[in-house]
Amino acid sequence: QVRLVESGGGLVQAGGSLRLSCAASGSIFRINAMGWYRQAPGKQRELVATITTGGSTNYADSVKGRFTISRDNAKNTVYLQMNSLKPEDTAIYYCNAEVRPSYRDTQYNYWGQGTQVTVSS
Repeated sequence: QVRLVESGGGLVQAGGSLRLSCAASGSIFRINAMGWYRQAPGKQRELVATITTGGSTNYADSVKGRFTISRDNAKNTVYLQMNSLKPEDTAIYYCNAEVRPSYRDTQYNYWGQGTQVTVSS
């Protein structure tokens, strides 16, 4: 089994910063892309940012220039540094990872349990 555990969410004022972390553990042969998604109340889950094993990144237009995704492959951990936060960034943030549990396995998609980020105006 593979488990993703997020941390770092909380309440912050507009203009502030937060750093989210997500650590993968369990039966892991290889982790390919990792990423962050978010879901605000009454809205669909949306992509925030992704990062490949080699470090190539992709961001939603709404967070470009404010958020930075990074990863530590040795620790199976992905981070999301969020600066200049806005009230519209308020959502539950979910970690995602494409994992091969063993060399025999194909790739599976795993999700964390989510961490709440609330930005007050």
